[in-house]
Amino acid sequence: MNIVGIAACTSGIAHTYIAKEKLVNAARALGHSISIETQGTIGTEDELSLEAIQLADIVIIAADIKVGGKERFKDKKIVEVPTSMVIKAPKKLLETIEQKMQGGD
Repeated sequence: MNIVGIAACTSGIAHTYIAKEKLVNAARALGHSISIETQGTIGTEDELSLEAIQLADIVIIAADIKVGGKERFKDKKIVEVPTSMVIKAPKKLLETIEQKMQGGD
C-alpha cells in the first residue's frame, strides 16, 4: 500500500512525532511505502507532495486536534484516529486497514 498521512497532537510536540515514527516503522515492517506530514507548534514539517497524495491508496490522519489541508485528500479513503491509537498499536491499525481495503471486514 502507498500510505500518506498527518500526525498532530494538542501540543504539537511529543505525541505528534511518536505517532509519526510508530506509523512509519510499522508500515515499513509490513512492506508499505509511507509519508507522514507533521503539524504542530513549529508549523508543518515534511509536507506531503501532490504526487505522494495522488499515488496514495489510503490517508491516515493521526490527530488529537483539527488538522489543516484535509481538502487535499478529496476522493481518497481517509482513516482518522487519535494519536494514542497509533502509538499503542500501529501495526494492528495498518493490518485492520489492509483487511478492509481487501474487502475482508
